[in-house]
Order: sequence, then C-alpha cells, then structure tokens
Amino acid sequence: MTEEGPRPPHPSRAGGEPLDGAGPRLLGLGGKRAPAGGWRTATVVTVRHPTPRAVELRLDVPDRVDHLPGQHYVVRLTAEDGYRAQRSYSVASEPEDPQLELFVERLDDGEVSPFLTDVVAPGDRLEVRGPIGGWFVWDGVSPALLVGGGSGVVPFLAMLRHARRHARTDLLRVAVSSRTLVELPYAMELMDAGALIVLTREPYGDRAAARLMGEELMSLWDPGRTAYVCGSARFAEAASRLLVDVGVPDHDIRVERFGPSGS
Repeated sequence: MTEEGPRPPHPSRAGGEPLDGAGPRLLGLGGKRAPAGGWRTATVVTVRHPTPRAVELRLDVPDRVDHLPGQHYVVRLTAEDGYRAQRSYSVASEPEDPQLELFVERLDDGEVSPFLTDVVAPGDRLEVRGPIGGWFVWDGVSPALLVGGGSGVVPFLAMLRHARRHARTDLLRVAVSSRTLVELPYAMELMDAGALIVLTREPYGDRAAARLMGEELMSLWDPGRTAYVCGSARFAEAASRLLVDVGVPDHDIRVERFGPSGS
C-alpha cells in the first residue's frame, strides 16, 4: 500500500476498509483476529534511497503492536497551520524485526510522499498508526502465491522475511512485475527468494520484455494455495483476471490496490 492521490474525498482500500483503519478489524487466514494499534510517535532511525524517487524508512516505534505480514501503517503529517494529511504504507519488515520498515515511492502531486522521500532525516519524529488491516495478511503456515506489480511488492517482503526467519520459504511462490529492474523495489531480495521477475520494458535473463502471462502464473499455483495480488488498480485487475483464467477460485484471491480513490 502506497500513497494515493492528493486529498481523496473518500479514501478507501481494497475490500472497503478506510485508509485510517476505522471500521471493524478483519479476520486473516485461520480466523485469527488481526492486531491493531493506535497512534504512536516514531523516531526515524535510518533513511535509505534505493532510487532517486523512493525511500526506505526504518522507524523505532515505542510500545509497538506486533503486526502480521501484509498489514500497513498510516503516516500523518501536520502543517504549521494545523492542516493534516495522512497516507497508508505497507510494512516491509517482518513482525520479529525490532524496527518498522516502510517503503515510500514519491508522487509529485502527493501530500505526504514528497516530504518522506525528500525531507525526512534520521532523528526526525513521525506520527504513525498501526498495524491496520486483516484481509491481506498471511498467517505464516498456509501456502501462498504472491503476485506484485511495482511497489506492490512491498507487503510481500514482510511475508518473505517472516517465512525465511521461520524456515518456511517453501510455502511461498512469488511473481513480480516492473517496468525495469532498477525500478523494482527490493530486487535483490526477490531474486534471492527465487521470484519470477517479469520486466515490461527490458529483457530479463532469457525472457523478453513482456507483460505477465497466464501460463507463468499457472506454473506457480496449485489447489489450496491462496493468491495475493498487490499493485496499481490496473495491474491488480489484470493479474486477478489472469489468475481466474488459469483456474484459481475467486475465494482464493486476495487483492490490495493502490491508486486514486473514488475513481
């Protein structure tokens, strides 16, 4: 989950959950109630720019509620005149990590991401709320297929890192799509995880530049495996349709979209 367009009138996430986490706490896989936390003041520990238009923030969050892989946090900024803007960002760190890691991609017309990518420095303090969300979480014991587009891969890093820590990487299969390899967040970790990497603007290995294909997803899915799809609205729709076309039941597909709300 990344920043949406400026001042959406009715911000919402896939599944109808408000961006600020209002409403019921949803149940994840296994029927367990997803954890939820209130507002905290986080301290920025490290700032890393993997590309000129993105930032990885490592945060120290006092009395943090442990999240489930796939959940997200809200970051809220307050201007000197009292105006507030807030956006949701998926968590890239696993629950066992003592710090919280967020990946933010800069949107030129955004209200939050330009500050986080261009201004924030170690030692700064940010208002954060989380964890939030229950529909898109992974329980750590069920087989899953992760299909991500662009910065939509971020919540899958939390799942992969959690699986690696518990020696259960056999449960996860991953397919990711990006314009170029340079633009793919966490590319090296995804390579190490054996992800199918699809690039649409340049070749990768022996694969020509092309969109993700249904037969590629078919080779990664088998019955009983839950499919998680995360990316822009266009990518999420296309990937979900491919999954259905190769025989994945609707009830086994969980989708998280980002992009302008209310459109």
